Amino acid sequence: MTEQSNLNSSPPLVMHPALTNLEVIYTICSFTQHGSLPALASTYRAFEHPALNSLWRDLQSVEPLVKCLPNNLFGVDQGGVVLRKPPDDGMWHTLFKYTSRVHSIIVPRSNCDRAVIEPLCLLMLSCSSPPGSLFLNLCKLKWGANGTHCAADFLRMMFVPSLVEFKLDMHLYSASSAFLSVLSSLGTLCPHLQNMTLSFAPPPTHALSVKLSPFIIRPISQFHHLHTLSIWDIGIQGMERFVELQALESLRLDLTVSSTWHTKSDLSFPGFHDLTLLDLATRKIEHASNFWSSLQFVRTRGINVDFTCPGASTTIPQFFDIVQERCDNHKLKSISVNGAYRSGQVHKGQSFFAPLRTCCNLTQLFIGSICDISMSDEELCQLVKAWPKLQMLQIKCYTASKMPTFHGLIDLLWRCPALTSLALAIDVTKLIGIDLKSPGGGRCNKRLKFLALGNSPTEVPVNVALIINGLFPNLKKVNLDCWNAYPATASRSTSVKQQWELVNSIIGGFNVVRERDIEPWSDC
Repeated sequence: MTEQSNLNSSPPLVMHPALTNLEVIYTICSFTQHGSLPALASTYRAFEHPALNSLWRDLQSVEPLVKCLPNNLFGVDQGGVVLRKPPDDGMWHTLFKYTSRVHSIIVPRSNCDRAVIEPLCLLMLSCSSPPGSLFLNLCKLKWGANGTHCAADFLRMMFVPSLVEFKLDMHLYSASSAFLSVLSSLGTLCPHLQNMTLSFAPPPTHALSVKLSPFIIRPISQFHHLHTLSIWDIGIQGMERFVELQALESLRLDLTVSSTWHTKSDLSFPGFHDLTLLDLATRKIEHASNFWSSLQFVRTRGINVDFTCPGASTTIPQFFDIVQERCDNHKLKSISVNGAYRSGQVHKGQSFFAPLRTCCNLTQLFIGSICDISMSDEELCQLVKAWPKLQMLQIKCYTASKMPTFHGLIDLLWRCPALTSLALAIDVTKLIGIDLKSPGGGRCNKRLKFLALGNSPTEVPVNVALIINGLFPNLKKVNLDCWNAYPATASRSTSVKQQWELVNSIIGGFNVVRERDIEPWSDC
């Protein structure tokens, strides 16, 4: 009897002390595979809430929420989804149990299916609680909308006070009044919004853009915490709202969908006083110039302009003139201009960049293949003298008639010692006067991680490799991905590229030798 009672009175299981620490439990859940989280939630009571939080925190579709409900709750009538019976208290409890844990919904466009969101919208029509009560903790929403009434019902559920990041990709040719009404309520329903992106695919017609704009302008003035805004041009009233956003740090405007800036405006706006980036997408660089001319003052750390059509040959220097006039030159640190190439006039590098020489704190300068620029070693030296803090310099436009050599490159490194990225077409055939043992005169750049030097022919690849390795001892290779962006040597591109591939092979060999751990030989 005593022996039997001893067998039945085994000591109770004791939970490891670490599992009483909620932070440890959440860490375990964060490293658990997504498909195993339901099993983990049912393993032990202490794991239930953390595991369910991890399971439902980030969704790529709302379909899993619908699948938590009975299959017979929905049906199909005349080709549309219908609710067969109202959900009971248990169903609502299940739904709210999971939706309250959702923090982000990032739905790829391929998953923006009406058949998925319509059942959820039908449920909310039968719910006694307001639509915004379903996703109380939603912080991030990325979704594609088609402008229908169903899309409006879906957004009405998602617009909650906790939302701080919203990206809407609209692929529509018309918009229902319900959809427009919901958009106009965004500022009231989401007062803490910090990041917003509104885009179109395909681009909207002018009529549709005009129809949508008033419903976007209204909530913008209510975004007191908005840091990042990416949107199409919504007209003069929109500009008046943009400059009033005190917390705004980054603004991206798509000017291609309207004609507001096709001509220079007589209007004048106060401008922006504390941006990290002002990013414009335009058809022509002239449109960007007209936009900038309308601003009284711009204080920004970064400028980015992308244009799709070539303009007149003088428009890019004119744009730089306007930037120099309107911008806080001491605050500006980054400039990027890229777009359609225009052949014809060859610009002198020193005069082309002259307006930007006042930007003494510039750390990044990117100029895409947009025109032809001639530049000698001396002109390059004078140009970069104004930018001693440069970390990234990429100038991808040049003419084969006049370009820098290794001599100019060496002077550049002396004047810009902080460079980590460099793209500059140079003539690598002129090596006279360069000491192959110490090409930098005793100095080198160990920070550089990216180097592109165009497609100049190399007469002696090993000498080119020696110079590059001497100047940049930690560089793994010369980047050849942009080979076709340099048209000057197109007729001999195959043989020249093979020469550069040999240069890279030699540089790789130098790196292997440097990394070897060689011990002195000793006789046994």
